[in-house]
Amino acid sequence: MHSTRPSQFNLLSAAHASMVEHGFQPDFPPGTETELAAIKAQPAVALGDGFTDLRGLLWSSIDNDSSKDLDQIEWAEQLPDGRIRVLVGVADVDARVARGAVVDKHAQFETTSVYTGVVTFPMLPTELSEGITSLNENQDRAAIVVEYSVDANGTASDGKAYRALVRNRAQLAYPGVGAWLDGKAAPPAKVAASADLAAQLKLQDAAAQRMSGGRYQHGALEFETIETQPVLHIDQVIGIAPIERNRATSLIEEFMIGANGVVARTFESAGVASIRRIVRVPKRWDRIVELAAQKGATLPADPDSRALNDFLLAQKQKDPDHFPDLSLAVIKLMGPGEYLLVKPNAPSPGHFGLAVQDYAHSTAPNRRFPDMVSQRLLKAWLAKASAPYSEQELNQIAQRCTQMEDAARRVEREMQKRIAAVVLHPHIGQTYQAIVTGATDHGTFVRTLDPHVDGMVVRGGKGLDVGDRVTVKLVSTDPQRGYIDFEA
Repeated sequence: MHSTRPSQFNLLSAAHASMVEHGFQPDFPPGTETELAAIKAQPAVALGDGFTDLRGLLWSSIDNDSSKDLDQIEWAEQLPDGRIRVLVGVADVDARVARGAVVDKHAQFETTSVYTGVVTFPMLPTELSEGITSLNENQDRAAIVVEYSVDANGTASDGKAYRALVRNRAQLAYPGVGAWLDGKAAPPAKVAASADLAAQLKLQDAAAQRMSGGRYQHGALEFETIETQPVLHIDQVIGIAPIERNRATSLIEEFMIGANGVVARTFESAGVASIRRIVRVPKRWDRIVELAAQKGATLPADPDSRALNDFLLAQKQKDPDHFPDLSLAVIKLMGPGEYLLVKPNAPSPGHFGLAVQDYAHSTAPNRRFPDMVSQRLLKAWLAKASAPYSEQELNQIAQRCTQMEDAARRVEREMQKRIAAVVLHPHIGQTYQAIVTGATDHGTFVRTLDPHVDGMVVRGGKGLDVGDRVTVKLVSTDPQRGYIDFEA
């Protein structure tokens, strides 16, 4: 049994301590303020040699409601031959953050921004990532534009990348745009006020739907995991809400996959060593085959992403309540993604889950260091300059990025559990509908349906098995350890 004392738990302090415990340096080093002042004093990037002026296009961004570090904007046009030309503008962070600078060295150490739910620990100072390197609305910015054309089958061609000046005309958010594209709500105010913007977003959505259909034909995996976010009121966590996927999130995902593919193929054709984001063929494919067999399905002996996705889609239709748990099990068996040095003319293992062979993280340089590296490699190639990183350096960076991304996941999981324990603490004694998610010698585990939280059945769990629906009563929480205990 765990502590049931009233919870005056400091989530912010816990988040900071968790970052330090897992090898991060959440506070920026000495010299940061001096360097920021110098960066801010630099003149804005002006149109010149090597830049294309695209500020007149109707660019827009779609991100989370709370996002302030805007990495990309999008625009599309219908071509006479039926294809849709897509442009993705990526913030040129390197234009402000010089390699070897104090903030750059810090970013290379951290490798990623970490989102704990109660506080974000940014890879770059917010004066940059939310300010002068963010593609903020109605601000002229330097960008790397990645361009490609999408045919009726979802195949992208004519890919290229170049430097440009851009201007975000409309900062939008996933919930409003997604509900409108799904036909479930009226358009957001900015969209309702502009027929041109509405038409632009509809065209972008059409391109994204083509692209997703094409990837699924090639075996891209469709998962559905239960993700949640804390509900905040004046910096206090008062609840937990599910994160809803919709047409807007799919639109951005498809555009980023397309852009990252163009960058990877650009490096390949140019003979430039680079860092790729990969998910290897699952080593535990035999266990995935066993899981499918338990549900009456047969998968081939050798890994086959298309066969796996057919199974997943059938299970989603057959048993939607347990599909998130099946998704989570398969994701764990597939293993985590990793960063890998890919040398010129050497094959890449590809990304098993996305059913793409070429995938270089390059679209979020405000938040991820490998994207900054890709940006520097690309800009050096465009300028016909020597590569800014040796293969040895790229290999070391790739290993570091994999290590710290794993650490970031651990921090975020710990904080999700602590937030849930804090939110549920005032509700000790309340009953919840739940599904049994685990039954082992170590105990019986459940996930409540509203809100979605995971906990352990400490009394009355005998005889319960995975998949059982059960009513449980909350008996205790321990925010420090992230424990939530129920009785059945």
